[in-house]
Amino acid sequence: METRITELFGIEHPIIQGGMHYVGYAELASAVSNAGGLGLITALTQKTPALLAQEIARCREMTDKPFGVNLTFLPAVNAPDYPGYVKAIIEGGVKIVETAGNNPQKWLPTLKDAGIKVIHKCTSVRHALKAESIGCDAISVDGFECAGHPGEDDIPNFILLPRAAEELKIPFVASGGMADGRSLVAALALGAEGINMGTRFIATKEAPVHQNVKDTIVAASELDTRLIMRGLRNTERVLISHATERVMAKERELGSAITFADIAPELAGVYPRIMQQGDMEAGVWSCGMVAGLIRDVPSVQELITRIMAEAESIIASRLAGLLR
Repeated sequence: METRITELFGIEHPIIQGGMHYVGYAELASAVSNAGGLGLITALTQKTPALLAQEIARCREMTDKPFGVNLTFLPAVNAPDYPGYVKAIIEGGVKIVETAGNNPQKWLPTLKDAGIKVIHKCTSVRHALKAESIGCDAISVDGFECAGHPGEDDIPNFILLPRAAEELKIPFVASGGMADGRSLVAALALGAEGINMGTRFIATKEAPVHQNVKDTIVAASELDTRLIMRGLRNTERVLISHATERVMAKERELGSAITFADIAPELAGVYPRIMQQGDMEAGVWSCGMVAGLIRDVPSVQELITRIMAEAESIIASRLAGLLR
């Protein structure tokens, strides 16, 4: 299957693995790339630029296919060493970067001069148009269904994707609610050039997370996520748990007076305990509504092969058969 995304990134299938904290290591990124998709290493999971450089080198030993790095620009009093991370990406020979969070404009000239293609993650059409105007090569359009931060507009992909198609000239992929061949066909029909999957890739054999995390996703339904931090205008979709319920109780108790410090014990620094140690009550963690469509833990190769076969069957048989 050829789309503008496969052509732009030099990949076989229009499937991108989202950048995920304490998930996007070389093991998963290389597996996705080897299966014909685009795997991403998550830069900020690596504590220093030197460690990111090591992870890039490790990934290069595992695959000779294109892979990228996710670099999220966060508002912070003590910002990460972004110049160092960008330098590690360039010196590591990486040619694809997924940016997220704050506007990446400051870093685009440096990335572009190094021949790097940039795909920026957006939750609204207006932000996507801004990313296009500053020179991003592609967009990852995140609908309200997505794990992590869906923005504050609450627009699901059945509306957001065709709106993006109406406005954007550069290619975009659909993110949020993507899990199978049906997702891919629907995204293509709505104007996207491929899909970005996060939660679905966590529930794979190569994902370097504890088995408890994978089992929890498989057991979850589409009803098992919650939105937190709405009052802070930093909305996050997370899986329901006792920790999530404690956060929601604190939000109800404090109302508009709440600060991040009030809920920090359930959010700050909890990902290693959850993802690596399998302590599912250590705190809250991002999970998409798409968990309701995830029922197994295949290898990445099995998953991508299945998605493409299902998508091609839907297009060639079911949809074509509807025409008279």
